[in-house]
Amino acid sequence: MRSTLGTVEAQYPAHWEADVVLADGGTAHVRPIKPADADRLRAFYSRLSDESIYFRFFGPRPRLSDKEVAWFTTVDYADRVALIATIGTEMVAVIRYDRTGPGEAETAFLVEDAHQGRGVASVLLEHLAATARERGIERFVADVLPANMKMMGVLRQAGYTAESRFADGVVRMTLDLTPTDTSAEVTTAREHRAEARSIARLLAPGSVAVIGASREPGGVGHTVLRNLLAADFSGPVYPVHREVRAMAGVRAYPSVTAIDDQVDLAVVAVPAAGVVEVVKECAEKGVHGLVVVSSGFGETGTEGRERQDELARIARAYGLRVVGPNCLGIANTDPAVKLNATLAATVPGRGRVGFFSQSGALGTALLQRVAQRGMGISSFVSAGNRADVSGNDLLQYWEEDASTEVILLYLESLGNPRKFTRLARRLARSKPIVVVKSGGTPDSHSAEALGLPDSAISSLFSQAGLIRVDDLIQLFDVGQLLAYQPLPAGPRVGLVTNSDALGLLAADACVAAGLEPLPPVNLGAGAGAAAFGAALADRLGSSSVDAVVVIYMPPIPGEDAEVAAELLRVSEGSAKPVLATFQGHLGMHPDLRVGAVPSRGSIPSYAAPEEAVRALAYVARYARWRAQPSLPPPELPDIDPPRARTLINRVLHPEATAVAPSAESAAESPAADSASAAARSLFAEPGPSVEAEAADVAELLACYGLSVWPAEAVRSPDEAVAAAERLGWPVVLKVAGPEAARRAGTVRLGLAGPDSVRHAYAEFAGQFGEDVELAVQRMAPQPAVPTVVSVTDNPAFGPIVSFGLGEVTARLLLDQGFRLAPLAGEDAAGLLRSVRAAPLLFGEYGYPPVAVDALEDLLVRVGRLANDLPEVARLDLDQVLVGREGVIILGARATIRTPPGPRPDGGPRRLS
Repeated sequence: MRSTLGTVEAQYPAHWEADVVLADGGTAHVRPIKPADADRLRAFYSRLSDESIYFRFFGPRPRLSDKEVAWFTTVDYADRVALIATIGTEMVAVIRYDRTGPGEAETAFLVEDAHQGRGVASVLLEHLAATARERGIERFVADVLPANMKMMGVLRQAGYTAESRFADGVVRMTLDLTPTDTSAEVTTAREHRAEARSIARLLAPGSVAVIGASREPGGVGHTVLRNLLAADFSGPVYPVHREVRAMAGVRAYPSVTAIDDQVDLAVVAVPAAGVVEVVKECAEKGVHGLVVVSSGFGETGTEGRERQDELARIARAYGLRVVGPNCLGIANTDPAVKLNATLAATVPGRGRVGFFSQSGALGTALLQRVAQRGMGISSFVSAGNRADVSGNDLLQYWEEDASTEVILLYLESLGNPRKFTRLARRLARSKPIVVVKSGGTPDSHSAEALGLPDSAISSLFSQAGLIRVDDLIQLFDVGQLLAYQPLPAGPRVGLVTNSDALGLLAADACVAAGLEPLPPVNLGAGAGAAAFGAALADRLGSSSVDAVVVIYMPPIPGEDAEVAAELLRVSEGSAKPVLATFQGHLGMHPDLRVGAVPSRGSIPSYAAPEEAVRALAYVARYARWRAQPSLPPPELPDIDPPRARTLINRVLHPEATAVAPSAESAAESPAADSASAAARSLFAEPGPSVEAEAADVAELLACYGLSVWPAEAVRSPDEAVAAAERLGWPVVLKVAGPEAARRAGTVRLGLAGPDSVRHAYAEFAGQFGEDVELAVQRMAPQPAVPTVVSVTDNPAFGPIVSFGLGEVTARLLLDQGFRLAPLAGEDAAGLLRSVRAAPLLFGEYGYPPVAVDALEDLLVRVGRLANDLPEVARLDLDQVLVGREGVIILGARATIRTPPGPRPDGGPRRLS
């Protein structure tokens, strides 16, 4: 809904509604109150305890009058806003504010007694504070009885700057709603704990019901039931079938509501048309989560997509998390759980790898490959169509799960890409994440659908510390190395082999992968355990070696077990990774394992040396990223964001700024204050995009410490000469417009006098026509390297900074790097070094070395601008010349628009 203040029936922005995860892992729906909620409010009030009513109204109030109900449910979504939390059809909490003066509002909230302690009030306060800021409210004031410790705790623990004073028997608390680092940390921490708990309830249930189980072998429900029983699940399993009384030797029930005991998890295997009804029954029973293996949803087209959306909406409304639909299921190898609620009969044993697969059909094959390699898993989730639970939720869970040390992801799309990269960047500092990202589907958050080249996805993953591999073989190759061996401290590789040819292949593979191989140690075809042990010990003991690849491929099998035992003995406790090509075995060779179940120190084996080296190269790059300190974006004391926002408002609303009331008149009139707040609303009714004037773009950049090299548009040779006189000789004459820089022959450099300017003007007029738009600019110092810096506010990722060289060849090859804004110093350095032509900035190939530090500073400033101003849809600095002394921005263009809503992963907590 778009805000239409002043109409008969006020409406509110659509982003004011949200599904949220509560502190205990359940879900609720947050939305503004409506007049139609009158009966819902009365029912809510009737369930409140006398104490809750007393704390809210400072006295007894047995019931609400019709007048009070109308007052509480009828708001204008500007000066008076109320948000409610609902679970199912019931209202369980309400929070409101009423404007009391310029920038200030009074707030209060009330939570049903049965739902207190679940974090409902905290999440409602986050959402109400966000709506208040949109309406120009800067402070909340709350009068609280001293005995109401819960309300004071919620207000104090929100992370905002809070003040309190006691007078007339009441504590008056004032909250400054300006977001702070503390408030952001509080929100993130609460989101993390809630989402982790919601997944923990799925993966460690006390009981499981299989709804749609049947006696027919090969059926979906029958298969899941058999797999649960075969895995020896630690809790009770309840088959649910409307007619059958028992199956697989276990009592069956006609419905989930007929089960006498608690049901924590339900696996749903009924036809798609009946799933929604099952969800309602599960909600009535109090089930915590669902695994929907049924197909017939979003994968089938529009009708199926609508059915899937309805499934997610109803499940979340009733407090349930959903895995699926159209998924393989979930598994947890914890000996205390032993859950195999999947369609896969083969689930790997206990291990240290968490595994997420978006594809249900591919999941069975993936689990088989893991088992064949001898790798174990901690837990497995196949999300299928990902109607609710996504990879983001699993990252939150695995960060808390001590039994998971490595994470493997197979992704076809990204639900909330910006949140994904935020979570991954935090988690990858302690637990490596390996990703296979396929192209996805056109309607998903694939690279194509996101409007980004696939190389941009790789760049953004790299920024977050993700290890993106090309295929499933590499996924497991890298995963097994990370699971059982330490990270290398550098790129130097020692090679121990019994084959000269294989040693040379490994050395070549190292060079190709960016590693630094030492000359291979060739022990000869007849080398045995002692020789391999001595050579490995020598390489591990060398200060010039960071990792060792052992190649054992004897022409005639001999001391295989002895060699393996010696390799394990020598490498035990080493801080350097050891990996092998052991007789071409792929995976965890039985003789190279530490313990019956592979554990730390086991040596992974690869079918060929090249595969071992490739895996090591991925891990070495990750280790280098992880060794870099994680620093926040630098402080920029010389920037002026308020001035920039004023400029943005002037560009978007020139008519409003022309007749803006004085500060004094606005402060005197509540109505004027309300109108001013609406005008200042960050998420007002979206308008068309505006191409900002060159002077406005220059002023905007100046607010962030960046200056544009002066230029003047000209329409005749005489104007061009006059402009050159003002700017100073020598000058440049160039074709104006965004496409000019992408074409050859559109610039004339080093024009030192009037005649040369007139001649160049005549050439352009003859080439492009008499009405060609030209510009005169003073000649920039040479030599310099031309570069291009851009910002795009992507609908899924938010603001993205891109960088590349400005020469035609680099543009044609799409040699660009990408990073999410804002940029820390390490991000800026990584961005400019990520392009293939980066050596030209460092004095190679005959180019002079340039001021790379100044270019990095420019990238940081552009990233800060993009992060501060969501109205900037696009910003192009084309070109940016980088010379010995600094950078010069030759041209800048910007597209400004009113953003339609919060950025992805921006604002208060919400499921997405």
